[in-house]
This record gives sequence, structure tokens and C-alpha cells, in this order.
Amino acid sequence: MAGHLQKRKITVSGHLRERDDRYKINLSWTDDNGKRQRKSIATGLPVKGNKKRAEGMLNEAKKELEAKLNEVRRTDNLLFADFIEKIWLESVRHNNMKPIKPSTFGGYQTNVTKTIAPYFRKKGILLCDLTADDINEFYNLQLNRVTAMTVTKYHANIGLATKYAVKNNYIPHSFMDKVNRPTTKRFSGKFLKESEMVELFKLVSGHKLELGVILGAFYGLRRSEVIGLRWDSVNFESNTITIEHTVTESLIDGKKVITADDTTKSKSSYRTLPLVPLIRAKLLEIKAEQERNRKACGKSYNKADRNYVYTDNLGNRIKPNYLTSQFPAFLKKNNLQKLRFHDLRHSCASLLLANGISLKQIQEWLGHSDFSITANIYAHLDFDSKIKSAEAMSWINNTSLASDNFLTP
Repeated sequence: MAGHLQKRKITVSGHLRERDDRYKINLSWTDDNGKRQRKSIATGLPVKGNKKRAEGMLNEAKKELEAKLNEVRRTDNLLFADFIEKIWLESVRHNNMKPIKPSTFGGYQTNVTKTIAPYFRKKGILLCDLTADDINEFYNLQLNRVTAMTVTKYHANIGLATKYAVKNNYIPHSFMDKVNRPTTKRFSGKFLKESEMVELFKLVSGHKLELGVILGAFYGLRRSEVIGLRWDSVNFESNTITIEHTVTESLIDGKKVITADDTTKSKSSYRTLPLVPLIRAKLLEIKAEQERNRKACGKSYNKADRNYVYTDNLGNRIKPNYLTSQFPAFLKKNNLQKLRFHDLRHSCASLLLANGISLKQIQEWLGHSDFSITANIYAHLDFDSKIKSAEAMSWINNTSLASDNFLTP
């Protein structure tokens, strides 16, 4: 086994502190990353006449915490499920040196707690005994129920966890180079034609979804960018709209968490786009309507969200899940083809491409961080470039095909 890899024992120190005439226990220890951790516990004991009793509680608290901290750290009996869920996942949550967005952590947590940890816990596989074959078997089983893209997310989580295990001496080396990473198929989303987009705008006019559809279809904004758009990012003088804020919804510890960020998905997602006349007029109309609602509702109006463009009649910022759930429902109600809200972004790209806009320009419009992302998703739609390629091969006109009258005069 790997008992020789057991990490040093964590020692907890502590002392009593008097606060508001009552004893409070202060504990501290150094974790595996060399970071000092602290914990406070209220004793509920009055200072007068309770010093010995408080000291006894202090000693018990130190022993209990030490046992808890060291219990799962032995590598010779540590289940991989416990490691990835209780150690790695928590290290990601509390990593102040390299914090991740709540939405990212929520995705990690869902993958680990709902699928990865339950599977390996049922198998009873120890971290020190885990092999590439165990991981490959897990992937193959999951591919029978979910897409390869989902399994690649599991792969990313397991890869990060094993890297952490090696770095912190839980295992001597990684075996992930022997794991077969699932092969994903090229994405092929659904796209609306120009006539279908015109019909959609007609049907959604005046609906609560209208602004979301406009911004998603014309500018190709992501859901988080639509909800996060603020008035200070709209310049009616220079006629520009800057994508610089996002609002995301995550599931963390079983609870929905909405996070408003002054950042975008990536540096490339930060972009400034032209505010075209029709959308400029629509935004001014929305701004005026918000002002009327504010006056009409008085104290009932939510002034905390007043800088957001996409709000309801009471001034509440639209929730991200509203677009995800209500857009498909709206389409179904109006007998339109089934689409996700994100497919409006793909439709935007396909319409740009159909009108002669290059993939490089589309990358900048959509805010993709890498040109390869744009090319992988939309290159197969670029039929005009294929026609130009065919026309460039004019030498075929000098072959026997032309002399044999295969070409129409």
C-alpha cells in the first residue's frame, strides 16, 4: 500500500479568549498547503467561576478537530471518492490564491457529488489503488447515459484532482496519460434562417422575452451577458454597447446562487459593439418605461437593480434561468422549432456568415477567446468560401471535360 506517503500529522493549537464576559475557544492549525487556518467556538460559559470547565472544553475541541483533520489524510485507507469530494473539491472551494468563479465551482461540485464520487464510492476503490483502467471503465459506462462532452468534464475534474494528489504527496505519480479522453463530436447546433428570425421578432414583440431575444439574436450575447448588461455600458452619444458585466446562476451546496460580476467569461469576451439605430430606439424606449414604472411603483420599485437594462415592471433584474426555461416554452407555445436560448447566438453567427462576414470577424463579434473555437463551430457553414475555392480551380476548364462538352456553353 501507500502508507509511506502519509502526510505529517496536523496539530491543532488553541487558547481561551474572554468576550462579552464569556469564554470563547480559538483554534488554529497549518493545512497541507502551509496556510494558517483558524476556527472559533463559543462555549456559552460565563467567565466567572468557569475557567477549569472552559479549559476542559478547549482540550476536547482540540482533540476532536485534530482527529477530524487527520482522519481522511491517510493514503493507505483513503477512498478515491472521499479524496475527490472531501479533500480536492474543498481545496478548490477555499483556494484564495487561485479562486474560481461560483459557476465553475458549481459545475465541479455537481460532477463530483452527483456522479464521480458515488460511482467510485460504490466500487470501494482506494486512491492509492486507482488505475487508468478504473477511469476508462467509468468513462465507458457514463457514455451510455450522457454525451461525450459531459464525460470530458468528468475527465477534467479527475485530471485536476489527481494532479493535486501528486503535488500534495497523496500518490507518487499520475496515470492520467494512460486514460482515454472521450472524443467529442463537432458541435452542430440549431440555427434560425433569416425569415425565421424575422418571424420570431414579430411574435416576441411586447413579450417579457423580447429584449433577451433581440440581444441574443442580433449581438449573439450569452445568457450571462444579456442579464448582466447595465445602462452605464450603453453609450447613446457614441452609439456603442460594451459587454463588460455578467450575471450567472450556479447550484452550490444544493442552493441556487446568483453572482453579478464586473468581468466577462474571458478577456476576449470584453468587447464594444455598435449600437444600431433600431436597437438604440428600443433601449431608449425601455429606459423610459423603467422610469415610468419607478414613479408608478414608488417604494415598491427595486432601486437596487436600477442600473440593469433587463428588468421586470418592479425593477427586479431578470433571473438567468428565466431565459433558459421560458424561451423554449415560448417557442413550443407558438409552434416554432425547438431551440435553446443559446442557439440564438449560433443563429447570429450563421446569419453573419451567410452575409459574407469572415470567421475572424465573427470571432470578434461573439467574443470567442480563440479563433479555433469559432472555426470548429461554424466552419462547416461557410459554403461561400467553398464556392470561391471551386471557382479558383479554373484549370479544370482546360481539361478534356471542357473539350468533351461537359460544361454548358
